[in-house]
Amino acid sequence: MTLILGRKEGMTQFFAEDGTLVGVTVVAAGPCVISQVRTAERDGYHAIQLGFGDVGDKHLTRPLAGHFRKGGVAPKRFVREERLAAPATAKTGDHVTVESFAVGQLVDVTGTMKGRGFSGTIRRHNFSRGPAGHGSMNVRAPGSIATKRIGKVAKGKRMAGQFGNVRRTVKNIRVVRIDTARNLLFLAGSVPGARGGYVEVCSAKTAPKSALTKGAAK
Repeated sequence: MTLILGRKEGMTQFFAEDGTLVGVTVVAAGPCVISQVRTAERDGYHAIQLGFGDVGDKHLTRPLAGHFRKGGVAPKRFVREERLAAPATAKTGDHVTVESFAVGQLVDVTGTMKGRGFSGTIRRHNFSRGPAGHGSMNVRAPGSIATKRIGKVAKGKRMAGQFGNVRRTVKNIRVVRIDTARNLLFLAGSVPGARGGYVEVCSAKTAPKSALTKGAAK
């Protein structure tokens, strides 16, 4: 099992064995329950569906409540799937814990960024502001957005708009500590989302660029 669901608890500091101070994000990961096992014969693909965070029936839609009732597991607030290349060996009702991961392992973390509403180009894209004195009327304006040659605004133009509130994945984060007693993962660096937000932690799918460069040199 390479996927686990959890809740971002916040950030703290961690001292490595060599005395190096590392900023880490604490994730309360699992225990997650397997609510469904998908098969290629019935669903067209192999996958395992995980659920995290207990929730009452009144906070669920009727189809989702019936789904958990059919699987014989308690209702969960956060549900995600992991696709598999081969049929799953686990079965419905099994649990996934932080013991599935190891210290030093690289993982990918997916979460929803903080929503910051409608923002200008300075805040959204880190644009520089214009001069504020000598009668300048271009202090926080975005500037020219097109040319007469093309006669339209090019696709992908960086402009003001919705900032945040989108899914983002941070790749190749190192696991620096695992607390099995409290189901905690300590991940080096920051991860997307606000404190208390739900995140997905899975084994890294691609190697970091440094490792690829070393392999090519050899």
